[in-house]
Amino acid sequence: MRMRFIGDNSIANFLSQGQQILQKGSDSALLDAQVLLSFVLNKPRSYLFTWPEKHLNNKQVEQFVNLLTRRYLGEPIAYITGEKEFWSLPLKVSPATLIPRPDTETLVELVLEHFGDTKHINCLDLGTGTGAIALALASENSTWKIDAIDFNAEAVQLALLNAENLKLTQVNIFQSDWFTQVKTGKKFDVIVSNPPYIDGEDENLSQGDVRFEPASALVANEQGLADIKHIAKAARNFLTSSGALFFEHGYQQGQIVRNILMALGFENPQTEQDLNGHDRITWAILP
Repeated sequence: MRMRFIGDNSIANFLSQGQQILQKGSDSALLDAQVLLSFVLNKPRSYLFTWPEKHLNNKQVEQFVNLLTRRYLGEPIAYITGEKEFWSLPLKVSPATLIPRPDTETLVELVLEHFGDTKHINCLDLGTGTGAIALALASENSTWKIDAIDFNAEAVQLALLNAENLKLTQVNIFQSDWFTQVKTGKKFDVIVSNPPYIDGEDENLSQGDVRFEPASALVANEQGLADIKHIAKAARNFLTSSGALFFEHGYQQGQIVRNILMALGFENPQTEQDLNGHDRITWAILP
């Protein structure tokens, strides 16, 4: 499609018309238009409010129209700009990884709530993607030793770049198919994971941002539970006594994940809700 704009080339006009164009497909149309225009101008969003009468040059107009078209067609803002904030950390993202979501910050909060005052923790982040969880924890705990792994080589390179940009290079990031490349005999006080947990038949896979995200990071066999079962079983060989395992999972999987953990000998599994009040994080201690 080819978008047509009327009126002048001012920031105010492009924001207004951009919002109107995106309203049918986005519940954050104005914010989307602001983020894209800020990206084109290489300015903070506050600049748009301060200088609404400023005009875009022809190159900026063309770029904004192109980005707006991509958003209109459903492509996530984070993939368009290549950036996403998580735990107040600016992260580079790409279509090779999931887009970090605010709900996942609940997992970080829980780990910090229970272990944040403990020094020299050994932590493992399974399926790190952009590195979001591992880097958020590292930003809060300079004494923690954190390993972060991902099966996808491109995701590993992206996580390494984010660690370097954030100067959190104490996080050891490497490629591994779950535990296969983790040193045998190594023990962790905390293991965290946001694994694939969506059933391949789930209709939500054809809606919203997930249409553009890698299926390998979203979908698991056995109604979305295969990777959770595998990790929970294998984690027993890598956790210290009284070590903790934290999972992010689907909003209907809380009870099932608790049952999986109890059957494997984990103690008192608990499920916590996300920002929308849905079951999202389940964790337990290995006695």
